[in-house]
Amino acid sequence: MNKLRIAAFGGFRSIPPKAGAAGSDKFAFELYPRIVAKGHSLVAYCRIYPKDNKVEKSTEYEGIKLKYYSTVNKAGFDTLIHSAKATCDVIFNNTADVVHLHSGANSIWAVFLRFAGKKVVVSQFAMDWKRDKWPWYGKLFYLFSNYLTAYFPNHVAFDNVFTKEYFEKKFNKTFNFIPYGSEVKFPPNNKDILNKLGLETGEYYLFVGRFIPDKGIHLLVDAFSKLKTNKKLVLIGGSPNPSEYEAKIKETSDSRIIFPGYVYGDDTNILMINSYTYVQPSIIEGLSPVILTIMGLGCPLICSDIIENKFICKENALTFESGSADDLLKVLELSLTNPEIGREKANEGKHDILERFNWDRITNEYIQLLNSKKDA
Repeated sequence: MNKLRIAAFGGFRSIPPKAGAAGSDKFAFELYPRIVAKGHSLVAYCRIYPKDNKVEKSTEYEGIKLKYYSTVNKAGFDTLIHSAKATCDVIFNNTADVVHLHSGANSIWAVFLRFAGKKVVVSQFAMDWKRDKWPWYGKLFYLFSNYLTAYFPNHVAFDNVFTKEYFEKKFNKTFNFIPYGSEVKFPPNNKDILNKLGLETGEYYLFVGRFIPDKGIHLLVDAFSKLKTNKKLVLIGGSPNPSEYEAKIKETSDSRIIFPGYVYGDDTNILMINSYTYVQPSIIEGLSPVILTIMGLGCPLICSDIIENKFICKENALTFESGSADDLLKVLELSLTNPEIGREKANEGKHDILERFNWDRITNEYIQLLNSKKDA
């Protein structure tokens, strides 16, 4: 197999992940070091926001070459501007032969890259045009991008079988399915982050992610505020571009709800394995990297019953009706009165998930796709 020269940009912001990180950042963080370890070269284009100008920037991470371009602090436009700069660098400085784009919203750059003789592979995630966080023109751009995604890249890989089915039916084409991996290195046996946040093992529910409407955090806050328990709710994360939605979430008067901000690396996984139960209240979701991590670590899970979540967890999690805070409250109450149910499902789910979603196999599938000469 040929040794590849790869460039990557789009949905992820930085490697390793920083404040504002999302699923695409974790995807890049897990996949790209594995690709480089197999002998291929890769340059990852990271974003610089106005507040980052004085932050020291590494030029390499685990063999990945890092290049930085500045962008604006405006959701949607930050990706557009950054990707335009990265595209120009790939074309005019010939930094790669193969380009891996995150999200179909970046397929517009496949047009220019293909004309420049570059091979382009796009990873398409959830049905982004349905996300409430986007204004009408953002949703319209995503719908337009679907056509570009279907016809201009050499290959498209979906992490979500349901989005894949939608595209195949709409465009009468066959696409690739390559999911995220689930296994993560088990964190150190220490509880420094718990002590820092005033937490005790098994005495808190946990959520990690971006504070945007489609994550359903408002449902979780609403349901938990009515739950009769001394346990806490820890909401890790936020948004790179804080909104009124995030501000409203943080206005809660429930002293049991804690907002520690961003937490990364081992500290995140330590919080996961010491939590009572992890809660993922998504209204819209792709193939959630957080759910894969939680299940790979063997943690009890409550999640909404959207088809993407159920595809991952099968019967190995407690589920509630998506969009219903009342149903979520009932499931939270069930988790308190019958903790053995969550633990049993977590044990069964760990074995299943590590077999179905394996990073080494996924890495090989991506390398084959990036190396393939035949268009999808």
